[in-house]
Amino acid sequence: MRILVTGATGYLGGRLCRSLLSQGYSVRALVRPTSDLSSLPSSSSGSAVELVYGDVTDYRSLLDACSSVDVIFHAAALVEPWLPDPSRFFTVNVHGLKNVLQAAKETKTIEKIVYTSSFFALGPTDGYVADENQMHAEKFFCTEYERSKASADKIALQAASEGVPIVPVYPGVIYGPGKLTAGNVVAQLLIERFNWRLPGYIGYGNDKYSFSHVDDVVEGHIAAMKKGRAGERYLLTGENASFMHVFDMAAVITSTSKPRFCIPLGVIELYGWLSVLISRITGKLPLISPPTVNVLRHQWAYSCDKAKLELDYRPRSLREGLEEVLPWLKSLGLIKY
Repeated sequence: MRILVTGATGYLGGRLCRSLLSQGYSVRALVRPTSDLSSLPSSSSGSAVELVYGDVTDYRSLLDACSSVDVIFHAAALVEPWLPDPSRFFTVNVHGLKNVLQAAKETKTIEKIVYTSSFFALGPTDGYVADENQMHAEKFFCTEYERSKASADKIALQAASEGVPIVPVYPGVIYGPGKLTAGNVVAQLLIERFNWRLPGYIGYGNDKYSFSHVDDVVEGHIAAMKKGRAGERYLLTGENASFMHVFDMAAVITSTSKPRFCIPLGVIELYGWLSVLISRITGKLPLISPPTVNVLRHQWAYSCDKAKLELDYRPRSLREGLEEVLPWLKSLGLIKY
C-alpha cells in the first residue's frame, strides 16, 4: 500500500510518517522546497520516505504526488492563532482540501482519505461535553483559523455525501515531544512558565480543552485508515482540563511551586495587542495574540467515546503525557527544575 502524507514536515505529519514506516507502509511525503525536513526519518535510519516536492495550493504538483497512491493522509494545514494576512488560512486550509479532493477524484486509485480537521471545526462547548454530532453554529469565530477549519469541515462532509471515501478526524490540543511549532502550544506555554515569562495562571481556570498526546493522535489516524468508516467523523481528543490544571500538574510532577496568582484575560489581551504590534515590526509571529484570548474565553471539551469504540483509540491521561513532555523539555535545555 502506498500512502501520501501532506503536511509531512509538520509537528503531527512527521511523527505520522515515522509510525507508518515502522509499520511497513510505503510513504510518500509532499514537501515544499523550503520545508525543514528534520522531523522526517533520513535514509541513514534504514527507512526513508519518498519525497515529492510541491504544495497543496499547487494543484498540478499535488496531482503528480497522488500518482499510484492508495491512501492520502491530508494533514497539511496552516495552524496559527493569528497572521498578518488572514486570507492565507483559507488558501491553505480550505482550498488545499478542495485540491486534495479533486486530485483524489482524478487519480482514481485512492481508496481512502484521512483528513486531519480540528476540534475548532466543531465549535466551542461552553458548559457541556460535545461529540461528533456537533456542527459549528457559525455565530462567531474566535480566530480565522477556526473559521477556515469550519468551512473546510463542511466541504469534507459534502464530499463524503457524494461518495468520496473520506474520514475526517478531529484532534484536540495536540501536545508531546516533537517540533516546537505553533501547534505544540502546551510545550510553548510550559517553556514560558518555567522560564518565568509567564509567572501566573492564564485567567481563572474557566477555560477547558481536550488534550491529545501527539502519538495517540498518530495511532488514531492510522486506525482511521484501517477501521474508520467513510463519511464518519472521529474525535481524537483526550482528557478535558484547563491550563490552570496543566500548570498545577506540571508543578506536582517537577516538585516545583505552583503559580501564586492569576493573570486576568484582559491583561493578557493587552499583552496580545502589544505582541501583534511588535510582530508587524519584526515579522516574528507572537505566541499570544487577541484571537488567542478569544479562544481562552470559551470551553472546548469533547468526548472520544466513538473513536474508542470503533477505532480502539486509547488516549493516555494528561498526567502520563506531561510526565513525558517535561523531562523532554528539560533534556533540551529549554526548562529547568
